[in-house]
Amino acid sequence: QVRLVESGGGLVQPGGSLRLSCAASGFTFSSYNMRWYRQRPGKERELVAQITSAGDSTSYADSVKGRFTISRDNAKNTLYLQMNSLKPEDTGVYYCKFPLLPHWGQGTQVTVSS
Repeated sequence: QVRLVESGGGLVQPGGSLRLSCAASGFTFSSYNMRWYRQRPGKERELVAQITSAGDSTSYADSVKGRFTISRDNAKNTLYLQMNSLKPEDTGVYYCKFPLLPHWGQGTQVTVSS
């Protein structure tokens, strides 16, 4: 069974950093492009970043470009999102997923507040 377990969220002050992790199992992780999404309060879920299966190409939403870095370690079946220079508007629940997977994990809460 496909399992994606997000972790690493928490409370951080504006300007701070967090590193999110997504532990994957139940599928061939190295064969899939992976994505980070977030759902901010009162807003629809949005795509934040994407990385190709080999980790050789990345893309980002304009709102996080230059501040967030998506990466992966295929040997560890783990996806990462390094978040720097965090802003209050980055607050939300962050999820990892590959395209077309029809369900979501529990996500991890990120709160940016002073």
